[in-house]
Amino acid sequence: MTLNKMMIIGNLGADPELRYTPGGKAVAELRVAVNDRSKGPDGEWQEETQWFRVELWEQAAERAAERLRKGHKVFAEGALRAREWEGKDGQKRTSLEIRFARVQSLERREPGEGGGFGEGGMDAPPAARPRGADAKPAAAEVEAIDVDDIPF
Repeated sequence: MTLNKMMIIGNLGADPELRYTPGGKAVAELRVAVNDRSKGPDGEWQEETQWFRVELWEQAAERAAERLRKGHKVFAEGALRAREWEGKDGQKRTSLEIRFARVQSLERREPGEGGGFGEGGMDAPPAARPRGADAKPAAAEVEAIDVDDIPF
């Protein structure tokens, strides 16, 4: 048995980049900054930023492009992949990517404010609703996620 799963919480460094494959499938790329603070050997606080590319496909990609913006805090999980590429200066570089990701916005919303992602994040299909129900869930049905409630 094998497992390749990465989970991060960070801030978007840019608006999502939405593109379409020649076959018409939507793909979005998010650039997520994850900050880490620790005390150095001299006792001073030091901050280090790691950048990750997060890849979303199909409906999740389109929803991310519609709803997420630079600076938004997100939770992302998916398969980790290291991609090597050659920079403009000819040097080989490595980029860490999270592919086939599930992304959840961690932005706080005021009660009654629309645009929430619901329970399943941006990768989940819309919840089944009875016939005749309006397309938008009531504000009470959309649960906001508090960053402090995440168990890690």
